[in-house]
Amino acid sequence: MKKLILSLSLAAISLIGYAQEAPKVDTTKRWTIHGENTLLINQSSFSNWSSGGVNSIAGNILFNYDFNYKKDVWSWDNKVILGYGLSKQQDVGTRKNDDRIILNSLLGRQASKYWLYTFYANFQTQFAKGYNYSTNPQTLISNFLAPAYLTFGPGFAYKRSDNFRVNISPAAARIIMVNDNYLSSIGAFGVDPGKKSKFQLGASLDAYYKVNLLENISLENTLKLYSDYLDKPGNIYTDYTANLFMKVNKFVTVNAGVQLIYDDKTNIPYLDNGVTRNKKALQVKQIFGAGVTYKF
Repeated sequence: MKKLILSLSLAAISLIGYAQEAPKVDTTKRWTIHGENTLLINQSSFSNWSSGGVNSIAGNILFNYDFNYKKDVWSWDNKVILGYGLSKQQDVGTRKNDDRIILNSLLGRQASKYWLYTFYANFQTQFAKGYNYSTNPQTLISNFLAPAYLTFGPGFAYKRSDNFRVNISPAAARIIMVNDNYLSSIGAFGVDPGKKSKFQLGASLDAYYKVNLLENISLENTLKLYSDYLDKPGNIYTDYTANLFMKVNKFVTVNAGVQLIYDDKTNIPYLDNGVTRNKKALQVKQIFGAGVTYKF
């Protein structure tokens, strides 16, 4: 009996010693994930309306996800934006009004309170074919991976908060891809005719700012600039987007947005006395609608 008690005592002491020496598990949460799934609907209908009008209906779906990692002086911020929309007008048919795939990634190492050393990557393309309907017949102007833009490079960032940051890369590589035989044959989006890609080296700026204007009303701004050192560095690629969000309740929101793009390497087809010509022009997209948003 004494031997049994002694054995149990030694076993208990061993277990206590092991528990005291066991390494502590780091339970700090490293990843934060946020997402928004939005469905917007627009509709207008007219009957015997003296001022005239065109019956129309439109629907847009948008996925906006953030996957962010933080450990000590290191951070890794990732954003995924997927959007697609269709509109149907009387006597016109169905056309898309939104089409985008955007992937952003920013790896950073803290240099001071608000400054970071960074490596930035951005990828943009679309899901489906796009047409210019002002020409007759309609003209194919874009497709999946035509164009696609991949921009990456080292740099530095000023990050005041999750709602305000600016990343600057003075040596950013940019690859333009045109994975469509017709579009590559005409040298669309700045590639040489017959080629499906073009390499650029330049400077890039990527900025994000979100501000709460009033209770349940916020304005989100993004700005992308790129200057190609190798070809007309003064012609700066510009992409600015502003989205106004008005929250009605937990699930219902009203969204108004505008996107402005100027790309010196993109030709916009238009009709001139029945002849299709190309021009450089500011690209403008506007969207407005009410819908359902689910956040997590």
